[in-house]
Amino acid sequence: MYPHLRDIGIRTPENITRYSLRREGEKDVLKVYFRKESGMLIGRSSKYKFQRQMKTVSSGQHEQSTTKLSEINPTLHKIIQELDSLSLQVSSEKELEKQVLSDLKHLQRVVDGKITEIEQKLKILTDKKTK
Repeated sequence: MYPHLRDIGIRTPENITRYSLRREGEKDVLKVYFRKESGMLIGRSSKYKFQRQMKTVSSGQHEQSTTKLSEINPTLHKIIQELDSLSLQVSSEKELEKQVLSDLKHLQRVVDGKITEIEQKLKILTDKKTK
């Protein structure tokens, strides 16, 4: 019934409680949350990354002027349609608040990791200049 969910390995869509979608660079990250029942081997959530589609479009009046745009992967779009057809709704403001705080904490970890990575690269460059 849900061929695109099945294609990414989701065999029991009825156990999905919610999903989130965010963009990381040129990829969209879909995170699907599952109802955890005793004895289940599957984790509470699964993460899927999809490369964004690049398009070159005319910028308007000038023939040689173009702009590159990225848009959601067509497969991901179909997966989201299937998830939406499951009527996954945030049931309360409290749950929404929890979800937003979780997303914010994740964003903080991603930003902290990126800052550390850039600082390490900068240190390598600085060390090379001083030698």
